[in-house]
Amino acid sequence: MKMVHHSGSIQSFKQQKGMNTSKSENVKEPPLKPSRRSLPCLAQSQTHPHSLSKHSSFLQPNQVQPQPQPVSAGASTTTVDVVSERAKVMETLESNLLKLSNTEYSDPFLDLGREKDTYTDDSEHGNYDSRTDQSLLIKNTPTRQKPEPRSKTSLKNDMSALATSGLFFKDGKKRIDYILVYKKSSPQIEKRSTFEKNLRAEGLMLEREPAVTNNDIMFVKIHCPWDTLCKYAERMNIRMPFRKKCYYTDWRSKTMGSLQRNMRELKSWLPRNPMKLDKEALPDLEETDCYTAPFSRARIHHFTINNKDSFFSNSTRSRIVHHMLQRTKYEDGKSKMGITRLLNNGTYEAAFPPHEGSHKSRHPIKTHGAQNHRHLLYERWARWGMWYKYQPLDLIRRYFGEKIGLYFAWLGWYTGMLIPAALVGLFVFLYGLFTMDSSQVSKEICEANETVMCPMCEKNCTLQKLNESCIYAKVTHLFDNGGTVFFAIFMAIWATVFLEFWKRRRAVLTYDWDLIDWEDEEEELRPQFEAKYSEVERVNPITGKPEPFQPFPDKLSRLMVSVSGIFFMISLVLTAVFAVVVYRLVAMEQFASFQWYFIKKYWQFATSGTGVCINFMIIMSLNVVYEKVAYLLTDLEHPRTDSEWENSFALKMFLFQFVNLNSSIFYIAFFLGRFAGRPGKYNKLFNRWRLEECHPSGCLIDLCLQMGVIMVLKQMWNNFMELGYPLLQNWWSRRKIKKGGQLLEHKFSLPQWEKDWNLQPMNLHGLMDEYLEMVLQFGFTTIFVAAFPLAPLLALLNNIIEIRLDAYKFVTQWRRPMPARATDIGIWYGILEGIGVLAVITNAFVIAITSDYIPRFVYAYKYGPCVDQGYRQEKCLRGYVNSSLSIFDLSELGMGYSGYCRYRDYRAPPWSSNPYEFTLQFWHVLAARLAFIIVFEHLVFGIKSFIAYLIPDMPKDLCDRMRREKYLVQEMMYEAELEHLQRERKKNGKQYHHEWP
Repeated sequence: MKMVHHSGSIQSFKQQKGMNTSKSENVKEPPLKPSRRSLPCLAQSQTHPHSLSKHSSFLQPNQVQPQPQPVSAGASTTTVDVVSERAKVMETLESNLLKLSNTEYSDPFLDLGREKDTYTDDSEHGNYDSRTDQSLLIKNTPTRQKPEPRSKTSLKNDMSALATSGLFFKDGKKRIDYILVYKKSSPQIEKRSTFEKNLRAEGLMLEREPAVTNNDIMFVKIHCPWDTLCKYAERMNIRMPFRKKCYYTDWRSKTMGSLQRNMRELKSWLPRNPMKLDKEALPDLEETDCYTAPFSRARIHHFTINNKDSFFSNSTRSRIVHHMLQRTKYEDGKSKMGITRLLNNGTYEAAFPPHEGSHKSRHPIKTHGAQNHRHLLYERWARWGMWYKYQPLDLIRRYFGEKIGLYFAWLGWYTGMLIPAALVGLFVFLYGLFTMDSSQVSKEICEANETVMCPMCEKNCTLQKLNESCIYAKVTHLFDNGGTVFFAIFMAIWATVFLEFWKRRRAVLTYDWDLIDWEDEEEELRPQFEAKYSEVERVNPITGKPEPFQPFPDKLSRLMVSVSGIFFMISLVLTAVFAVVVYRLVAMEQFASFQWYFIKKYWQFATSGTGVCINFMIIMSLNVVYEKVAYLLTDLEHPRTDSEWENSFALKMFLFQFVNLNSSIFYIAFFLGRFAGRPGKYNKLFNRWRLEECHPSGCLIDLCLQMGVIMVLKQMWNNFMELGYPLLQNWWSRRKIKKGGQLLEHKFSLPQWEKDWNLQPMNLHGLMDEYLEMVLQFGFTTIFVAAFPLAPLLALLNNIIEIRLDAYKFVTQWRRPMPARATDIGIWYGILEGIGVLAVITNAFVIAITSDYIPRFVYAYKYGPCVDQGYRQEKCLRGYVNSSLSIFDLSELGMGYSGYCRYRDYRAPPWSSNPYEFTLQFWHVLAARLAFIIVFEHLVFGIKSFIAYLIPDMPKDLCDRMRREKYLVQEMMYEAELEHLQRERKKNGKQYHHEWP
């Protein structure tokens, strides 16, 4: 078999020929001319960077057109078994190179066309048969083309690179679209043999090759020929380009006002936005500005086919092959089909589309260009140096598919929207920092040298002066100041604006990515569902075919059991929180009598800090248990399809982890110190441990500490598990290969499919873990933001790292996932809306109950020195600290103390007629708190609803473009059909008229 490469003229040869050769006839049609109305869409036909043509054009050989014969499931197939060692392959290539070096360079394609490229298939039984299957021969008769002269060294290097690239079959022509991996020792030989025979009958081409590093592993390479691609693209209604878009925007420029034109000219003189990607370095980011229509073989002349190799992108080819793999039978029976079932029963070990080569290059991308899309994504997206750049969403979508592209688009949109929230939160924090020393409350606490506070524990606590909590008072003012209410309202509105504008952004993306008219295919039933309910059937209203049916009583009973399991796990979370509370009560006494002076002095801080760390360890431990329980409960429900299973599992995981993360925060925010009692009559847990009460400066400092530690530690842990763990796994795999001495790195490198096999597969749940992490972070950012205004800033910094971590993981550490399509982010949008509603309620309660905003407000307007003036300033809070502290007689404790001490509450003094009863100020504060909650919620919900009403889900100009495009598509399709009929009349010699047919 002779193999010739000509990097300079293969592409031009294809374009000149048009590649419109009929399979059934030997008549060659002339190449399609562009419409008189528009130009062909060249951007869509290009799948590799422009700069790639100079350096790796040998990776784009001529596309061949096989014509396989259908093979029945039971029939035996004859294949040419070629199993050889890597050295033999290289030997053959070198011998071919010697032959080619003696031929004339003026006509290499004649020799290429004279040879027949035989489909090869390595038998797993080892009986290597040399018979030729005539049905699998590939015929190709290219025309004569004069290439540029090539040196022997350059040609030899190209051939060697092609043989070892791992992107093509052994003939160097058929591109690998999918990889199947199985073990030779697997007993499922019959199922695998039948499955592969049926794949060939469907039109796919297969080639086996053993692994280099493991003698038990066999790879099955799959190639989808042009005719099969066209057939299934028509079945799957894949939209393909056929004309360049015409927007007719001249009238807009004419009617544009002078001010708008001047602004546009001024903008052109401004420096370029450094966050934008350089399109010169990213030629693939040029928009595919073409009209698209569902592909049809009957109207193939309508579509812009400049190159059959690149007309269907690699992700589209992989999606078509995956569609075929899911619908091919391996045994007789209604449900005995699909690669998913074969993976579950151990017939195959893995199935994945290959990466487009290495993500690294010895040459810099600026001077030599990108080798492939993976290299381009790594250099312009996954590297840490690109952290401030916009994401190349079109390239991500083209390589990984629309579903993953939408995830990164949502993550980027969320990160961008965090910028104003982080700035406002930082402003609130800095406002508290600059006004910390001038705060009237902090001044009074720091200057209270004579005020004695009551002991905060039973045995080991001593009497303390109020000024000893000066630092706590100043830190509390950083988060609890005049800007707290404004920031809470701002974040509630921000959450609504974020979701509403994301819907607009999603609409634009679905239009640009041709997802407007896309509808998800009718999903297949899960094998577990079919096995469980195979006895009861009913007709599916969509497909019209009978399928297994789950009776309603059975579904209801399983749902009730699942809900009971959810409540049980939530009660387990509450039990863990209760255990942490008991620890705090016990540790409080121990730290108060600790030998170290620092611990003894700041025993409250030590108690809270250790409690937070223990709570975090419990949270991370329970997350592992929750995942397994969620699996069991979801499987117990027996969902009908995989999407129903994923939605049910995602909802359970969110509920478990949300309660697990936030239960301790809810306790500190709304329960800590509320039921502690008063001196002399404290409430005790089990009549043994005195309940914990708030610090003299309030409970907000404990809430901030809890949120800050959990948020930072969880983000660090997640980042390690996302990147560090796969890095360790891949390093260990490479180490085992090197230790076994199975790979001689200096002689040849692993082919691409084996490199991908050594990478980690994508998470079992797909993007669920990624979305879950970000949605939980969104809850942290919005729900308790009134207590921790730095949460948006921490989330922003984490997300900047998260985008590059995920990009690096997808590009370098994971196998290439199957490019799936999607139009939205699924169930997560509803969860985000629910979090936005909950955030309004919790922030209202945090401001009213946890912070001292309402008590200060009531004092300033009712009891302070500014009662008659009607306005509030810092001087209006003079005397607030003394007003918020009640008096207790120390002699009633029976601990040998005398005199009076102060404690946080609104109670009558011991010498009053009703000692230690709530005062009128307590009821005023309570009424103001309840009124604030009602007014705040109604006001914010009203603003949120009004903003959601004002912001349309789809931009106005996008609606106009869609309507205009629909009109033009119909007109252009009719015009293209007219031109085709006129060409047919000319070809048949009929008289040509200029009227409509």
